[in-house]
Amino acid sequence: MKNMLAKLRFRARALKTESYAIYLAARDPRTPWAPRIILLLVAAYAISPLDLIPDFIPVLGIVDDLIIVPAGIRLALGMIQPEVMADARNRAKIEAPGRRVGLIGVGIILLIWIMAIIGIALISLRFFREKQ
Repeated sequence: MKNMLAKLRFRARALKTESYAIYLAARDPRTPWAPRIILLLVAAYAISPLDLIPDFIPVLGIVDDLIIVPAGIRLALGMIQPEVMADARNRAKIEAPGRRVGLIGVGIILLIWIMAIIGIALISLRFFREKQ
């Protein structure tokens, strides 16, 4: 049991370092603009303390951590030139992510939630108007 927890902690730290490396690669001038936006979104979401689907929601709350984050990282890694990613990984091992990266992630998640609430409200209003 202790060995399994140690492995999980190691993997969690590696995932955090990889997420920060993606953030650094996105800020690298050698990264084209189109992938840069996706990379920043993936990194901000992965580093953010907020989740798109809160963890207290059974099953779905864990799905984003187990599927969305690794899938986003895999997508991001396919968009980055290997030498840019190697440089970013080296930097990520040396320096820790600042609070700014986490705050960007929180802002993005809050914006998505606000847009979803507005969208649901507009659809509901349209539905109820049609019923009258």
